[in-house]
Amino acid sequence: MGKLKQYKAAILSIIEEHARNKPVNLEDVDNQIITDEERGHYQLVSLGWEGRAFSYAVIYHFDIKPDGKVWIQANNTDIDVAEELMQKGVAREDIVVGFQHPAYRPYTGYAVA
Repeated sequence: MGKLKQYKAAILSIIEEHARNKPVNLEDVDNQIITDEERGHYQLVSLGWEGRAFSYAVIYHFDIKPDGKVWIQANNTDIDVAEELMQKGVAREDIVVGFQHPAYRPYTGYAVA
């Protein structure tokens, strides 16, 4: 399996696994997986109703850039999703924590860009 195919499979595996976890106190909120494989965008979002209020939140957002790097654009959980990516075969040097300011990326232990 090529690197990009492996990275796509790793991202989708993580997103699908986490999409199955739904808070029991939010019966009218669903998780949705949104992918644009042609352009390398992958998201897990939750949306629905919390009482009378509409709820929409991006849980994860990943991009695979043309250079093969996996960018974590959003991680609104307490899970170390970069570690999960590495466990699924994504190389540390190919992971960019995109939501960190570029000045702080060298301190993340992952790629800077």
